[in-house]
Amino acid sequence: MSTVDPRQYVAPASVMQERVVLITGAGDGIGKAVALAIAAHGGSVLLLGRTVRKLEAVYDEILAAGGATPAIIPLDLERAGAVEYAEVGAAIGRTYGRLDGLLHNAALFGSRTPIEQFDVPTWSRVLHVNLTASMILTQTCLPWLKQSRDASLVFTTCDVGRNPRAYWGAYAVSKYAAQGLMQMLADEFSNSARLRVNSIDPGKVRTRRRLETFPGESAGALAAPAAIVAPYLFLLGGASAGISGRTFDAQ
Repeated sequence: MSTVDPRQYVAPASVMQERVVLITGAGDGIGKAVALAIAAHGGSVLLLGRTVRKLEAVYDEILAAGGATPAIIPLDLERAGAVEYAEVGAAIGRTYGRLDGLLHNAALFGSRTPIEQFDVPTWSRVLHVNLTASMILTQTCLPWLKQSRDASLVFTTCDVGRNPRAYWGAYAVSKYAAQGLMQMLADEFSNSARLRVNSIDPGKVRTRRRLETFPGESAGALAAPAAIVAPYLFLLGGASAGISGRTFDAQ
């Protein structure tokens, strides 16, 4: 098992060579930064999101930088049904025959509201996108992750997902539950040397959602998404072989 601190990890130039990684929420923010980093280190990226123009912009940026041709997977995690998920799985199998990494990065925030006043439809939407959709997509991708000799499944968590606090509503509950899903999957595959499951807490990052959620916060005090990609390269690449069921801070 590696003892490298993921925050200090210096990724070799070809660390993602021949690895195929699916990233949700790949159109901007952390998802985009990780996609660009994986491509820059030799990997093939599957860009999943609901806004095609954003995915196309990331696609173009990867090609312009000389990366391997990525794939665009338009999928609205809030509304997708069984047919859409089956199509994702079929496309992975048809094009690649395996999946070496899956990063659950997409999320809805909802609102910071006391439970007594929380809007029930909003609660349902946030729980579905942040938890249920992650389970369904994991289930969809597991046959292809199991075809990899060295697969990594990574969930995105946060401080209130690890230690829920008042007024964080559905977002905190969904992230807390996703942590449980991560730990459950890690235990279910504890006897497998070919699939590991972990979480990353990115911390305070300069993303659109962060700035919308905390409008009074100074953007200059926040880390840029590109500044925190090292732990993602560590966990999604081969350096983290043997590490499973753990949560790492990106900052």
